[in-house]
Amino acid sequence: MPQIENPLLKESVQKDWIDYNGHMTDAAYAIVFSMAVDQFMIELGINSDFRDKHQYSIYTLETHLCYFAEAHEGQALQVKVQLLDYDTKRLHVFFTMENEKGDQLATSEQMLMGIDMSSGRPAPFPNEVHTHVESLGTLHKSLERPKQAGRTIGIPRK
Repeated sequence: MPQIENPLLKESVQKDWIDYNGHMTDAAYAIVFSMAVDQFMIELGINSDFRDKHQYSIYTLETHLCYFAEAHEGQALQVKVQLLDYDTKRLHVFFTMENEKGDQLATSEQMLMGIDMSSGRPAPFPNEVHTHVESLGTLHKSLERPKQAGRTIGIPRK
């Protein structure tokens, strides 16, 4: 089960993720966070065998990315996850991307939904997945909520 202090995903910035400004593109940040969602699903027990057997997966409903620092080719990255909230079929998660020193590079707040793949409709988590979600929820319940969580986009007016 993912722990907030341990990386969920470790990756290095690929050459084809670099843009004309010499740093990682905004799309590449999204790719890394998408890879983190895939790894998170595996941690919850939803791997390819599970998807095939149960025709069940998790889809992303909403994502909010915040960029704080540039990442460069070859740089080591790690992504951590915090479960902010959940119900029987949704997960409100917060991913933090850091460099090798632990400096925050970006965050991605996401709403994920359990889906019955045969109908394409939302569906409650299967029992074994729900057990993992509840365990993680209990573990993360006492953690401080990230200050970026729940942010909205807008131009502040005085």
